[in-house]
Amino acid sequence: MQPIKNIIFDLGGVLLNIDFKRTEEAFRLLGIENFSDYISQFHITDFFEKYETGKITDDEFVEGLSRIIGAPVEKKKIIAAWNAMLMDFPPERVAFLQKIKSTYRTFLLSNTNALHHDEFQQRLFDLYGLRLEDLFGKAYYSHVVNLRKPGAAIFQMVLDENKLLSEETLFIDDTYSNFEQAVQLGIQVHHLKLGESITDLNL
Repeated sequence: MQPIKNIIFDLGGVLLNIDFKRTEEAFRLLGIENFSDYISQFHITDFFEKYETGKITDDEFVEGLSRIIGAPVEKKKIIAAWNAMLMDFPPERVAFLQKIKSTYRTFLLSNTNALHHDEFQQRLFDLYGLRLEDLFGKAYYSHVVNLRKPGAAIFQMVLDENKLLSEETLFIDDTYSNFEQAVQLGIQVHHLKLGESITDLNL
């Protein structure tokens, strides 16, 4: 394998701790018993995919969730339930990313959405006075670029825009199903398994 010069990091489960069960429980309390049928770490329905690729607005998304709930619920309660999965940014991970920027070109590649983006950026700023763009050479969010993993197009975008050689690039994600297209493009990959941290990597 070629020496690594560039590293593309996923966000949720890699830098930011997340817990889908928290959002499932929050929506169960609002009246949706089977929230994981709509979205989880491993699958996504068309409605949620449209939101993650910026094809519907925040208001349209909240209205769609209201229809799924099937009863009147305050907008702020729906947003709080949606953001419940977002947890903390461990300080050792933030320090690790700051350290390796002097050795590697680093990038963020996240399947996310506008409501989550606003929330996790605020949490990071409140904790460390930083935005994610301070930790990476460039950040890519699915709702901004209108593409999402595991599609090849979003990986190709990162390679092309930053003039990266795929064989010199490592992609780190905690979701194994996101790797197939990246591997076909020649990108090296590392599956961050449960209990493993980016700080454990020999970089």
